[in-house]
Amino acid sequence: MDELILPIVNYGHPVLRKKGARIEVVSAEIKKLIADMFDTMHERHGVGLAAQQIGQAVQLTVIDVSAVVDRPSTLELGGQPADVKDFMPLVLINPEVKPVGAPVSGPEGCLSFPEIYTDISRPESVDVTAVNQHGKSFSFRCGGLLARAVQHETDHLHGILFIDRMSIEKKKELKAELEDLQAETKAALKKKG
Repeated sequence: MDELILPIVNYGHPVLRKKGARIEVVSAEIKKLIADMFDTMHERHGVGLAAQQIGQAVQLTVIDVSAVVDRPSTLELGGQPADVKDFMPLVLINPEVKPVGAPVSGPEGCLSFPEIYTDISRPESVDVTAVNQHGKSFSFRCGGLLARAVQHETDHLHGILFIDRMSIEKKKELKAELEDLQAETKAALKKKG
């Protein structure tokens, strides 16, 4: 395993329920963390990774939907349509997300929940304001997969997991798998501690 690849924490780890601290300065440490998070996310074939998922409770997420061809994304900068690929990979520090448009249901998975996928209902598009890896504030509107990824990752920064947004029926259906994963994670933490 490459030393740049960070271990991803699984469901059951307490850090996944922590609200991230705001990042006031994009320091050299934060820049290294961003680079390592991109390497980790790409290695695991994810489209997004939040700092909580690598054990850091800070408001930082990385996103890259450029490799996904079967689930389109839309992007607007300053009210004008823009090419999503030109905007990837994306770093969001201290993101603020406002829903725009009606909720739509779509498939989601999570690197902290290996092999668990389900449909989650989220607003189709969102307005986002965040700070980038250069410490500059920027805003955009996005839809489709990018909007879903932004919302999923921003939830992580507030200690919210995609299972919290699942239907009651789906949660019941996945109960055994979720309990097994949680127990496995807690056992591993105990062994470490």
